[in-house]
Parts: sequence; C-alpha cells; structure tokens
Amino acid sequence: MAGKPAASLSSETGSGLRIPVHLGVIMDGNGRWAKLRGKRRTDGHVEGVKSLRSLVEHCITYGVSYLTVFSFSSENWTRPADEVSFIFNLLRRFVASDLQRLIRNNVRVRIIGTRDGLEPSLVRLIEDVEAKTAQNTGLTLVVAFNYGAKAEIAHAMRHLAREVAAGRLDPEAIDEEKISASLFTAGIPDPDLIIRTSGEQRLSNFLLWQAAYSEFVFVEENWPDFDEACFVRVLETYSLRDRRYGGIGATES
Repeated sequence: MAGKPAASLSSETGSGLRIPVHLGVIMDGNGRWAKLRGKRRTDGHVEGVKSLRSLVEHCITYGVSYLTVFSFSSENWTRPADEVSFIFNLLRRFVASDLQRLIRNNVRVRIIGTRDGLEPSLVRLIEDVEAKTAQNTGLTLVVAFNYGAKAEIAHAMRHLAREVAAGRLDPEAIDEEKISASLFTAGIPDPDLIIRTSGEQRLSNFLLWQAAYSEFVFVEENWPDFDEACFVRVLETYSLRDRRYGGIGATES
C-alpha cells in the first residue's frame, strides 16, 4: 500500500500538480494563532474547525482520495480540563452542523483512535457519523481522535498475539501486511504526503508506521491561517519531490 502512486490532477484544471492519494495533516497552532491576536485558546480551536472545513472542500476539488487529520491526540488529555471539554463539544457541533454537507458531498468519515474511556454519548456520535457516511464513495475523511501511533501499534500487536495464542496465526506468518491490516487504518493506503502547520517539525506520535515513506512539508502558518493558497503551495512543493521508496530516483543513474 505504501508504494501506491500519487494521482495527477485532472487535465481540466490545467495546473499539472501531482496530487497525493492520501494526505495527512497535523493541524497545529490554534493556540498560537489565538495568542497572537489576544484571543482565548478556544477561539483558535473554533477557527481551526473552519480551516478543516475548507481543507475538506479543497481535497474534494483537487482530487485527494483520503485525508487524515490529527484532531486530538491521546497526549492532549494533559491539557486543562475546560479546554479538553471545549474541544469535545466542538467536535459534537462540527458533526451536527456538517454531517449533511459531508453526505451531500459523498464524503465517507472514519474516526480512528481509542474509544475506551470516552463518554458514551460521544462514542454514539462517532458510530452514527461513520454509519451514515459508510456508503459514500468520494473523499474518505479520517479523523484521528484520542489517537496515538504508539498506542495504535501496541493495539495491533496485542491483536496479533491473541491470534497466535488461539492457534489461528503462525508467528512466522506475521509480516508487514498483517501488521498494517491490524492497525486502525486497515484498508487505507499509507499517506503520500504529511503536512504540519505552525513551523513545528516533528510527527508527534502521528501515523508512525504508515509514514515510513511519506513526504513531509512543514509550513510556518498556524492552522487557522492555512488557506487554499497554502494548500496549493504545498502541492507545488510535493510535485517537485522525487519519491524513490528506497530505490534509485529518476534523476540518478
């Protein structure tokens, strides 16, 4: 799956951009955006949701097949309780206000991460949005919520260990494909491109297994300022990359 080639933009746009099949985004900088403007951190999260809404539209327009966004990490629980509560309520409002729009635009939603410990009403909301969009065939929007890549890999290892203990799996048969199939992202191609906003240059426990051959683009803009011009600039940068997957690049002999 990791070697699946990125798509090209349809000739109707005439841009010549190479479009990733799967785009991952670490949406960073909501708090910094708010601080720079003398606003509350929660105001930054509200603006960040607007940027997410716009990014979904850009991905549909430009032909991205999968978009995975890091919305709430398992480490974010260390933030102040009122901020965590606000983020959860913001997710509820986003789903309530955008579900019909997502359905109209043929978007399928998958929410990955640990659901243990979440409020039952939030789990029901997650299950509801996944069920109502399950038959959609356009963009797949993957929301990494209460997610951590190390925890995801540990979850996959426990699953495989149980299969071995039950006699259903030979340990020698465990390979990269079986591990990938045991992750939360099973059935989704690995990301071609991962963007992180706000100038930070690290993965922060996001898609560690899946990002083995991803291209990375780090931008200075805080997430609420990430608009279509930023999106196109990132695609232009990505289009110039020579993706080799460990082999010899086109520019080498």
